[in-house]
Amino acid sequence: MDNQNNVTEFFLVGFTISPELQLFLFVVFLCVYLLTVTANVAIINLVRVDTRLHTPMYFFLSQLSFLEIWYTSSIVPKLLANLAGWKYMSFSSCMSQMYFYFSLGSTEFFLLGVMAIDRYLAICNPLRYTSIMNCQVCIQATSACWAVGFLSVFFLVILISRLTFCQPAIINHFFCDIPPLLRLSCKETFLEEIVVFFFACSIILTSLLLTVVSYVLIISTIFKISSSKGRQKAFSTCASHFTVATILYGTVIFIYVRPNVSYPLDVNKVMGIFNTMVTPLLNPIIYCLRNKEVKEALRMILNLKLTVRNGMPYKAN
Repeated sequence: MDNQNNVTEFFLVGFTISPELQLFLFVVFLCVYLLTVTANVAIINLVRVDTRLHTPMYFFLSQLSFLEIWYTSSIVPKLLANLAGWKYMSFSSCMSQMYFYFSLGSTEFFLLGVMAIDRYLAICNPLRYTSIMNCQVCIQATSACWAVGFLSVFFLVILISRLTFCQPAIINHFFCDIPPLLRLSCKETFLEEIVVFFFACSIILTSLLLTVVSYVLIISTIFKISSSKGRQKAFSTCASHFTVATILYGTVIFIYVRPNVSYPLDVNKVMGIFNTMVTPLLNPIIYCLRNKEVKEALRMILNLKLTVRNGMPYKAN
């Protein structure tokens, strides 16, 4: 093998199933994708139009929903094309997909860490919460999450793109993920594996540690609350975020925080579907089901639309 990377496109295997089952998965994945985008757009609009949701917690939630739309959109359209028979992807498109997928994923981890800190301040330091988490701080925190997420992944993608890939360039996955790309390299990838492993640890485990420490302090503070109603209210304000963080961290740690990349890729396909399609759909559902303010805002919007449609004046409760 020479040192020049002559691969101009990759063949994505996707799911090796019958055409009938591929058609079924295409319809299911398309419906889930459209529902995911619609649900997250609904969350963004609810936070925007309802003044009761103009708080740091829901500002971060709207940022998470905006991020989830682009996160799932970086993978699902190409997955649908793969199921429809278009299995080839150019080298530049593959690197671009990898960059946006991991950049958005890294940004989401940082954002979850910021949301954990926000819950910590709201419960453990309520008297100073509004002065600490003001509008400027919220914007700066989210901007830092986006900037660090996109900058940190840039150098990782440059490292992967400089590898020499063997022909035939067949990726045993439905998107350009790092583990199957490393398997495709003609050269020894021990260094790249170490870099990927430490990158995953630094991004995922650092934000996880921040989240865990925040919730340890939150729980210790909640147990000091004398009234059961106060404890229940405190738990309800952070239960949604804790549930979303648990699902996301559990899935991604299983896939990426491993000492090497030689593990079954078919398992990763299933976990990849869960991570790129199911989790972005679960987030708005979890927040809608567990947050009283979101449910009330949604009920108000629906009642307003019904009264306007029926030509009746709307009266807020």
